[in-house]
Amino acid sequence: MSETQVVTAPRPLTLDDGRPAAAAWSLDPGMLHLNHGSFGAVPLVAQRRQNELRAEMEGAPVVWFRDLTERIAATRTEIAEHLRVDAADLALVPNASAGASVVYAALAAHPGKDIVVTDHGYGAVTMGAERLARRWGGRVRTARVPLAADADQAYRAVMSEVDDRCALVVLDQITSATARRLPVERIAAELARHDGITLLVDGAHAPGLLPAPLEGLECGDAWVGNLHKWGCAPRGTAALVARGPLREHLHPLIDSWSAAEPFPNRFDQQGTLDATGPLAAPVALEFVGRTWGWESARSYMDELADYGARVIGAAFAGPAGGAVESVDVGMPVPGMRLVRIPEGLGTTRLAADALRDRATVELGVECAFTSFGGVGYLRLSAHVYNTPDDYDRFARTCVPVLEDWGREARRARA
Repeated sequence: MSETQVVTAPRPLTLDDGRPAAAAWSLDPGMLHLNHGSFGAVPLVAQRRQNELRAEMEGAPVVWFRDLTERIAATRTEIAEHLRVDAADLALVPNASAGASVVYAALAAHPGKDIVVTDHGYGAVTMGAERLARRWGGRVRTARVPLAADADQAYRAVMSEVDDRCALVVLDQITSATARRLPVERIAAELARHDGITLLVDGAHAPGLLPAPLEGLECGDAWVGNLHKWGCAPRGTAALVARGPLREHLHPLIDSWSAAEPFPNRFDQQGTLDATGPLAAPVALEFVGRTWGWESARSYMDELADYGARVIGAAFAGPAGGAVESVDVGMPVPGMRLVRIPEGLGTTRLAADALRDRATVELGVECAFTSFGGVGYLRLSAHVYNTPDDYDRFARTCVPVLEDWGREARRARA
């Protein structure tokens, strides 16, 4: 970015009383929070509701668990309305990885058959696929999707790995490490024409970030998505949606007294798990919708993430000494951006995680560093409580330190 270029900052969002949006959260003001996409952040109104529910549970535990299934069923209906799906197709699970595990456990054995994933897949979900493939005596085949691949290129990369030996495809709707979409709707439509292939869509980042995550996704297998990320629900809240024959074989990971019920009711009681998080989730969803409206919130998050990527990219010195160019992810998503970090940093997942932990301790910033193809990136994920000043501050105070760390890493490698 040249000195003459001006990056326009979006106007920060405020509460109805004029206070900054961040006043509705309990985030540590001494920490710079730029990584909503990993674990989310729960607004105070939802925290208070969860605390009320916990007090109710502890006040009369027997009554609480006696009435819990009815309350969970009502909550499912509210969450289904937000996702724009039928409540009869939606079960509550602790997180997207748990939902994937439910699907893996439900699939009939396919001796010698293969599972197709992509090189953008979430590590924990891919690990589950690898374990399933070992049980089948098959293998996991990885579709290589270039970071800048458009929808057509990504579609061809995935389908090139699908043949008569394939029994399962696991596909991210929005990729975690690379902050891009994959053409799940088109791939689902094609797989529906292949007999005997199940599609599991990992939509962990989709609720709240996409207005209708399952719109156009007609393949009747399974989709999982987290409410604790962009939806700001308490952690431990996720949805498993199934609309085809597979649903009759889906069972919770814990056998409990609802086990004989049909899907999704059998998921409404899972032992003594603390269900206060899911029960408080509609409060968080309603808070964002009532205060700003989800469409306006998404628009702000997208503008802010774009601003952050431009400002931080301009602060980093590229290979030729100029600003770092924006990262082309082929199918971008709202609210998330990638910024290339100095060479030598975050070149593997473990190195990226170590860099994240070091930045937290030494720089006082919560941010996500990711790795793809041996290259390290800063993954920005904005929410309504973030402001342009957050990214200006990172560019001003953190980028110079990361540049120094990069030089140290290159010297050590040399």
